[in-house]
Amino acid sequence: MAELTFEGQRENEKVALVFRRHISTAKGGLFWLVIVMGLGYLPMVMWPGQQVMFWIFFGATILGILGFCYSLMLWYFSLYIVTDQRIRQVVQKGLFRKTVVDLGLDKVASISMNVPGLLAGLGNYGTIIIQTAVGDLVISKVKNVKKVYDAMQNVFAG
Repeated sequence: MAELTFEGQRENEKVALVFRRHISTAKGGLFWLVIVMGLGYLPMVMWPGQQVMFWIFFGATILGILGFCYSLMLWYFSLYIVTDQRIRQVVQKGLFRKTVVDLGLDKVASISMNVPGLLAGLGNYGTIIIQTAVGDLVISKVKNVKKVYDAMQNVFAG
């Protein structure tokens, strides 16, 4: 299996874990799709039989799909990389904007995990809290939270 690499990786730095937040964090795109399609459908109901109303609905559907894809893109390109030296948080903020935060493993005091309720348990996600001397890094809605937590514990122990 090929070794994982990323932009900005240091020499002799090995990637231990890459993870994302749960897909439910991209639900805004689904809401956008439904609302825009609903608004595009209204003219077809109000003025039936006019072909231009179909094209309004078609345009609204395309706009909704683009918004949905944008939301998925922001989710997909926002990720966390845990190496043997640091934790890197990459947050995609727009098409051409992203924020990168690095936290050295030597700064980590402790790590904890929380599954906040029934939906989180059924959806297999939870919260990971990384405590440092200067504050906490709270990562909510982590997919497969127990697996990620165990993998992070192994990195910090080693």
